[in-house]
Amino acid sequence: MITTPKSKALSPGRVLLQNISWETYERLLNEMGDHRNTRLNYDRGLLEIMTPLFEHENPKRILEKFVDALADVLNIEIVSAGSTTLNRPDLARGSEPDSGFYIQNEQQIQGKRTIDLKTDPPPDLVIEIDVTSSSIDREGIYAAMGVPEIWRCDRGEVKFLQLQSGNYVETEHSLAFPVLPVTEVAKFLEQSQTVGETTLLKAFRTWVREQIQSEAQ
Repeated sequence: MITTPKSKALSPGRVLLQNISWETYERLLNEMGDHRNTRLNYDRGLLEIMTPLFEHENPKRILEKFVDALADVLNIEIVSAGSTTLNRPDLARGSEPDSGFYIQNEQQIQGKRTIDLKTDPPPDLVIEIDVTSSSIDREGIYAAMGVPEIWRCDRGEVKFLQLQSGNYVETEHSLAFPVLPVTEVAKFLEQSQTVGETTLLKAFRTWVREQIQSEAQ
């Protein structure tokens, strides 16, 4: 019997397809190529196709710049993975995060042109922006892959999630950057609504330097 895929419109910029085989998912990835304005998430037969909107991309870029600023001020080497497709055929799961970074495992990835999760670790930090509810359990996908940390921004509310015993738990401080409390990220992200990004990032860098000086005393 041939199972016919079913689609479900969720919200502007997002659609969910059901009864999609892993082979079909991989074929779509190959046919759509790397240069596209859509992201695909796959979870054991469910395929979500999303076209990012401005309200989604703007906070993502700001959080990415926060990571870059932290790495620079703290003198930590990182590898930016962006929305690299993360696939685990053995788990029948795949995802294209809003952004990903190698931090603790930076040396293992440095210089590589491709990522193979059969032998390479997943990103140490993933950023996910939710402006509309997703029908796919993306946290479940990342937990199965072993991603240690997620920064999740849900309609302006920021959460730090750390993987503990197979599940994500909210924490007050970042795992990758222990100097950073989630309250400060939320505060600076809120300020982005009223000040320019250049001014915001200067203020954020100043705050990070002050924390370093405070810990050194």
